[in-house]
Amino acid sequence: MTLMTPKERTLRALAGAVLRDWPRFEMSLRGLGSYRQLRTPWIAMRNRDERLTLDGRGARCEWIYTSDLHIARMFPASGLRLLDRALGDWPIEYADSLRPADRPDVSFVIGHRGMDRLPHLLTTLRSIAGQHGVAAECIVVEQSEHREIESALPSWVRYIHTPLPHPGYDYNRGWAFNAGACAARSELLILHDNDMPAPALYAAEALARMREGWSFLDLKRFIFYLDAGGVRVTNVLQNALGGSIAVARDAFFDIGGFDESFVGWGGEDNELRERADAAGRVYAFGYLPFLHLWHEPQQGKLDGESVRRYHELRKVPAQERIATLRARAWGSALGPSGMDRSGVR
Repeated sequence: MTLMTPKERTLRALAGAVLRDWPRFEMSLRGLGSYRQLRTPWIAMRNRDERLTLDGRGARCEWIYTSDLHIARMFPASGLRLLDRALGDWPIEYADSLRPADRPDVSFVIGHRGMDRLPHLLTTLRSIAGQHGVAAECIVVEQSEHREIESALPSWVRYIHTPLPHPGYDYNRGWAFNAGACAARSELLILHDNDMPAPALYAAEALARMREGWSFLDLKRFIFYLDAGGVRVTNVLQNALGGSIAVARDAFFDIGGFDESFVGWGGEDNELRERADAAGRVYAFGYLPFLHLWHEPQQGKLDGESVRRYHELRKVPAQERIATLRARAWGSALGPSGMDRSGVR
């Protein structure tokens, strides 16, 4: 058996993309052939061995793990073309202020830590201020030893500070979302990352789906990863459970919120989704595009303690996990559930 050189493997991959992926890409982008019947045909683009289920509005990925579009990886210009097409249907708009609402329809909750991600957060907030058709509020939960970003936030943002249980405590994303959820005033929560500008009708679409009777909503079809300059698409992600989810507030509390035992990065979204699936009423037909602003890769995201925690918990039936979490007092600004101020569980 003769092994291919790296150059030969690259050439073979390029040839495969041209012959097997490019025709489907062009047809989905232009709405030709079987794609003509779709309202937004670009949502049906996928990798050659993947399967989608369509509901007339969005596309549900029928595979377990997150994947990236092969055609966009082989030919980066195709990712930019897909982004332009998607934003033509679902534009992102930026504004500097959000009208206060005494009774908001939707509560955006964003967790944050660190001054290096402050520009990302401020850009994301401007896309939230650009939401149309709903009365929205936005809560930013800073999880840090000291208050660092409060003075930099727009006046329309509700700020919550959750001090670290002990110096050096790693970021606990679930705890941040839970603390914000407990403070939210609306019936619909959008638990959103600080580096993802959202389309202007995101909140309105999520609210419409909830009022159809859905409790858990994942409307993301593609997440477009931008380069450091913000002008090129480096990756197009699909079937990502994290980044942004919308959930009816009552349903979120009914399943016990996020599990605050996840410290570090990875696994907490998967674990939450398993409990949501067990509770039912999950709408996972994605049809909206999102941007991901460039930053250095998060250390330990794929193989850290948090991921190991997920594989440990998934052995426990989802309904049993729900009962355990419902019995805890979670979402406290004083510290994650099950931990005292010394940081000991």
